[in-house]
Amino acid sequence: MVDRRRSLISGLLCGVGVAGFIDETVFHQLLHWHHFYDKSTPSWGLISDGIFHAASWLCIVGGLFLFADLRRRASFEARSLWAGFFLGLGGFQLYDGTLQHKVFRFHQIRYHVDILPYDLVWNALAAVALLVGIAVLVRARRQASGDRETVVM
Repeated sequence: MVDRRRSLISGLLCGVGVAGFIDETVFHQLLHWHHFYDKSTPSWGLISDGIFHAASWLCIVGGLFLFADLRRRASFEARSLWAGFFLGLGGFQLYDGTLQHKVFRFHQIRYHVDILPYDLVWNALAAVALLVGIAVLVRARRQASGDRETVVM
């Protein structure tokens, strides 16, 4: 029997982890645009990046362990996993772009430039990922309800 809820959670964890990994690798390490926490010294910025990177990897590892268990039990459901992945990816990016960047002001995407285009692209990509996740989740639930009707009839 498929386990849609655990498949969704596995995808959510992996989506959050991948979003964090891409953010940390591209914007923190390769482009040097910001650190996770920019309100202190550069040393604390690097320490915060390391903690953030470790947390991202823990999400990925946790999601993959859950995925492996689902596969072992033959209860994996692909659409729920992909829905969770895109919801986690978009949800993390929207959280980062709104709460971390604007409310808590831990950091900005970039400094010493007009930030508006960066914010618009960042949050638009988050919204697209969330919409994809919602669309896939709706399809997964419709399929699940269709499967139940077929079994009952």
